[in-house]
Amino acid sequence: QVQLVESGGGLVQAGGSLRVSCAASGRILSSARMGWFRQAPGKAREFVAGFYWSGTATCYSDSVRGRFTISKDNTKNTMYLQMLRLKPEDTAVYYCGATYGLTTNCLESARVDYWGQGTQVTVSS
Repeated sequence: QVQLVESGGGLVQAGGSLRVSCAASGRILSSARMGWFRQAPGKAREFVAGFYWSGTATCYSDSVRGRFTISKDNTKNTMYLQMLRLKPEDTAVYYCGATYGLTTNCLESARVDYWGQGTQVTVSS
């Protein structure tokens, strides 16, 4: 089992920045691929960014590449998503997820084994 707890969401103006965090505990993370997803009202959950916990390569969706950065702190078992130049269309509930067994950092929501509870990010225009 992996427990994931997101934090750091909030309200920000367009063009601003925000960092959300995902604290992980439980099952060993070294063999996990982890990532961020988001879900806006009435829309499907979509992949945002992902990586292999023990690697350096990352994967980003086209909509956030160049604005968002995924990172981690091994000492804290915490994953981050730094979001810059936020747009109103970035408004969503942001979820972190963990999966074992995949060979790609571009995660699919259907293949995620563990989810956090989500944190709301609202970008005002």
